[in-house]
Amino acid sequence: MRTLPALIAVVLLVVLAVVVADQPGRVAIVWQGWRLDTSVAVLIVAALAIAALAVVIVGLLRRLLGGPRAFLRARRERRRRDGYRALTQGMVAVAAGDADEAQRYARKADVLLAEPPLTLLLSAQAAQLKGDEDAARKYFAAMLNRPETEFLGLRGLLTQALRRGEESTALRLAERAHTMRPKTPWVLTNLLELQVKAGEWQRAQATLSELVKAKLVPLLTGRHHQAALLLAQSRAAAESDAALSLAGEAQDLVPDFAPAAVRRAQLLQRAGQMHKAAKAIETAWRREPHPQLATVYGASFAEEAPLARVKRYERLAALKPDHVESHLAVAEAALAAQLWGEARRQLAAAGSDDAATGKPPTARICRLMAALEEAEHGDGAAARLWLARAGEAPPDPLFVCANCGAESRDWQPLCPRCRAFDSLAWRTPTRAVPALAAEPGLDGAGASPVALIAAPSHHGGGSLASWKPANPPAIAGAPGAPVDAGRS
Repeated sequence: MRTLPALIAVVLLVVLAVVVADQPGRVAIVWQGWRLDTSVAVLIVAALAIAALAVVIVGLLRRLLGGPRAFLRARRERRRRDGYRALTQGMVAVAAGDADEAQRYARKADVLLAEPPLTLLLSAQAAQLKGDEDAARKYFAAMLNRPETEFLGLRGLLTQALRRGEESTALRLAERAHTMRPKTPWVLTNLLELQVKAGEWQRAQATLSELVKAKLVPLLTGRHHQAALLLAQSRAAAESDAALSLAGEAQDLVPDFAPAAVRRAQLLQRAGQMHKAAKAIETAWRREPHPQLATVYGASFAEEAPLARVKRYERLAALKPDHVESHLAVAEAALAAQLWGEARRQLAAAGSDDAATGKPPTARICRLMAALEEAEHGDGAAARLWLARAGEAPPDPLFVCANCGAESRDWQPLCPRCRAFDSLAWRTPTRAVPALAAEPGLDGAGASPVALIAAPSHHGGGSLASWKPANPPAIAGAPGAPVDAGRS
């Protein structure tokens, strides 16, 4: 198929030659007194020769006139190839961790490529490898002036700000990056983390919604984070109507989130709505009993006689009758009402009888048994034995950070040690270590046995609401550094 046009051209030329040969003819050209007589064949050959000569002359002129431009174009292309080769080698040097070689190739690429965006990035990475953060910051800042590299520059500056602990600067950079590319995963995750650390709970809610919508956060995790943000807003709003509404939203969103139920019930109690406060606790208790729920529940009926309070706790325990916290709540109420037999029975069901349960009682159960022995029989020796067992007993559940393992008796939106958001979960720690102290009145799980038996109230019995630790332990959230106590 490729030879067909050539064959057609040859055939046409042969036909033309045959026609001219059969009919040679004569041609006369007269110009300025000159006369030229020739044949048609000679005229055709002369015309073709003149045309070929014209083509050659035009080609030579074009080469002569376009030579400098072609030379410059070829030189630019050669520099571009060399520049990108140097850029590639520089990237390889960065990946290999060779700072000197990376910086050398960065300078070469910068000269050959006249500072394109990628050379700025290579120069910044080379500077970081050498530990020259100031130079790297200069390159990243220069990238902000170019639309095509602005986003890369923002990421570099954001990483540096986070490394230096400049959270306010990092937040501003993350917001700018979010404006440019709102769906980028690392932008959303960093923005949420910085917003919660800055206490910008409402803005963090909007960012969290974007993360859930983009399926970067699982739905159930997103719901719990949302409840945590609502509870944090409620605490920031003090005792206003908005605080109660926010706490209610948090509990409705995650019904088994005990800190939200505690906050809601406390606000209702302060508003004088004791019945609604008790209902909020009962709703949470059905899902997952918690010692702080029991403590706040007792505050709703603080003025009742001890025996009546025992009945209240029995109704609460009936919502989750087989749970250990149900047995412990009734046992504490029975202790306050001096119902020693009932208290002993509930503690046995909770695990004080290790022969029956097959596992040792927890430290809290041991402390309650010490209080019972001291109160019922005045048996100091038996009480000391139980206290000694408490020192070696398995630890009681606490709020434990899933990120760093820090422990706290009270929930907080940020871990007091690593400041991870919504990382504190109620579970048994892996080892018994001092926990962060909770606010007075909410430490039902860590009360000292000496304080558990309160002075008789005007009703003739101990008041459960008055049980508080005698000497709460001093806690350090990190080695050598005290940590603020958790909020209720």
